[in-house]
Amino acid sequence: MTTQVQPTDTARFIAAKVLNQWERSRAGLESDSSTQPIFAEQILDKFLGNTNQKQRATDLTFGTIRNLTAIDLVLANIADTPPKRIASNLINIVRIGIYELVYCPITPPYSIINEAAQNVKSVAGQKQVGFVNAVLRKTLSKIVNRQAELSQANPRKTLVQNNQCGCEFAKLFLPDPVNASVDYLSSVFSLPRWLVNVWIEQYSPEDAREICLASNRRPSIYIRPNTLKTTAYELAEILHQAKIDCDIAPDEYMIRLTAQKDISKLPGYDDGLFTVQDMAAAKPLQHIKLNQNSLILDLCSAPGTKTTQLAEITDDKAKIFATDIDAARLKLLSRNINRLGIKSVEMIPYENLKEHIARSGLLDFILLDVPCSNTGVLAKRPEVRHRIKPKSAENLVKIQNEIINFAVALLKPEGRICYTTCSILKQENQQIVECFLSSNPNFALESELLTLPACGKFDHDGNYFAILKKT
Repeated sequence: MTTQVQPTDTARFIAAKVLNQWERSRAGLESDSSTQPIFAEQILDKFLGNTNQKQRATDLTFGTIRNLTAIDLVLANIADTPPKRIASNLINIVRIGIYELVYCPITPPYSIINEAAQNVKSVAGQKQVGFVNAVLRKTLSKIVNRQAELSQANPRKTLVQNNQCGCEFAKLFLPDPVNASVDYLSSVFSLPRWLVNVWIEQYSPEDAREICLASNRRPSIYIRPNTLKTTAYELAEILHQAKIDCDIAPDEYMIRLTAQKDISKLPGYDDGLFTVQDMAAAKPLQHIKLNQNSLILDLCSAPGTKTTQLAEITDDKAKIFATDIDAARLKLLSRNINRLGIKSVEMIPYENLKEHIARSGLLDFILLDVPCSNTGVLAKRPEVRHRIKPKSAENLVKIQNEIINFAVALLKPEGRICYTTCSILKQENQQIVECFLSSNPNFALESELLTLPACGKFDHDGNYFAILKKT
């Protein structure tokens, strides 16, 4: 009989290994413009099998990435140890320790510091343990309150944890939130200064702060019931019977899980009763009415979350073509379709799309969930903040314009296009639509909606969509 080896690495050790590899990937990306980014989630997937603390390892990894700028500010200004002075094999062990001291107030400090010392010993030997101990203990000694009420705390001494609490230090080290609001929000929420400035200009200082706060939240997990098989209330009952706490969202369309869970282990997953989707991402197709005999195209379909939503809202009776320029990602769509038991979706290789449409006839509806800057989903994709540049957003605008103009020739008269992004930058949203309408007078704007990221019990990401009708 073969004895199965149990995973033994702790969540903190896994998180440090992931962050080390991620940092090396970032450095390679900056030195070689032809290099493709390796995302932290990809690296994490390789290591999670080595621990029994998968969710905690994930939280530590993404929490540290979300708050990296603020963590390094603490190192430099509170611990008096600039990150560049810390060896590359130690820096992320230290950062994880700072992250927990500042952003995980219920975790005991002795547990954080003691395990950091053990991890240092395993990668660098006993000599370095004293140094890391000293850095973390000095940081702890300068904390006045690990969970201070924001309304009572000095904002120049306090790193925000959520919309009510923060970690307050004994010294001023943050910019003035009134006289240097861009610098303050950029520092506290570890976001690019230029991006914060755009949000203030396009919305308001108050909205910008809420966007920053929502971009640093620990995002809730929502599931969308497969309406071909169940309802939100029926699915919630199944989950409650399995002692899975959940809430039905106010729109009665989505279900929020109240604790982080392994989605593939939830009751109903294998039976195709639901799909994971954020509330904001579900909105574009909630506003669409389609006939069951509609001819539909999802042009940027992988991994298929909205493709399957299209099938559900047409009772799996429409004819839905799905394609993506990234052929490899279409495999994810295939798995989702099969798990959910959907029959109305036909996957088309991107290079064969025009020929296929020529045979089938022009389309009634085209969904364009276009590539974007992801500025509305920074909580779920925290590393985006560390690689997005103004130039990259400009390059995306060019691609978005190309996609929407490509779709025009595939649409029949009276047909509609749904243009949608998970960006909250106007140049990727309203300005794209305005430019399109000015060049295509035979189209009219039927409706549009911008949803900004939000915190609260039913937190959500940001999203934009516009429905364009051909006359």
